[in-house]
Amino acid sequence: MTRIYFNDVVTRDGFQIEPNFIPTDDKVRLVNELSQCGFAKIEVTSFTSPKAIPMLRDAEEVMGRIERVPGIEYTVLVPNLRGAERAFESRADEFNLVMSTSETHNLANLRMGREKSFSGLAEVIRYVDGRTPINVSLSTAFGCPMEGDVPQSVVEEFVQRFADLGVRGVTICDTTGMAHPAQVSLMANDLQKKFADLQLTFHFHNTRGMGLANVLAAVQSGIVRFDGSLGGLGGCPYAPGASGNISSEDAIHMIDAMGYDTGIDIPRLIGLARELPQIVGHPVPGQVAQAGSTCDLHPAPAYVAELR
Repeated sequence: MTRIYFNDVVTRDGFQIEPNFIPTDDKVRLVNELSQCGFAKIEVTSFTSPKAIPMLRDAEEVMGRIERVPGIEYTVLVPNLRGAERAFESRADEFNLVMSTSETHNLANLRMGREKSFSGLAEVIRYVDGRTPINVSLSTAFGCPMEGDVPQSVVEEFVQRFADLGVRGVTICDTTGMAHPAQVSLMANDLQKKFADLQLTFHFHNTRGMGLANVLAAVQSGIVRFDGSLGGLGGCPYAPGASGNISSEDAIHMIDAMGYDTGIDIPRLIGLARELPQIVGHPVPGQVAQAGSTCDLHPAPAYVAELR
């Protein structure tokens, strides 16, 4: 069976836009529980300025307290040189750098143009100098709600520029939930042909209900690495009507049911997803946690025995 690798981003991408601060103890416990589920990677937190993202102001403490499981990579978002310095002290296994392929979205989200973002991230890559693996996440790769389509050639140009700088991987992000399966298949096939040496990850949101369809299209095109967020938490503040990331448990349940090897303890993951609403204080979008796995059987109504 083909092995599919998942990275859960709930404690970073999911928690950073929550309206209320998630206690540090809850973050640490959640990362530890996710580690026991068998994820390939867990994006734990962000070393962005606490003023910019106050919900993750406890990044150092969380990274210092989590129980690391051998074989799992604990990755962190790094926005700039200062973030990289802090991330080194945290002993992160991977640095995730982020910029948008849409000029307007980059200006809205990062307050700078794409070229300035690229220059800043290139400076971080040179500073790291191979001491820690680097992944670059390219936002709005499938479309921007303010500009519309982002040409695939633009996405591939940025992938090439970062590959030339020696990054280990690139994540292709449907930040605003605009991707559709045919577009995903085309992107996946082309990128794998042109960048066979890169660790390619796809990152989908479920804003328009196409998240799992896009995962399936990517898997059938040969992509084996995906981001997901427990319970489907997350979202983009610059995408009108945006919902969260694809739900990790929903995507993993689907892929597992189709016969792929995910390495994930799905019953344990579903149980953890069912605890999430109590942690964040509101319902979450994930569906499998509500309905249960397709393997969960239920007793028939009493009258059925009389009809046999």
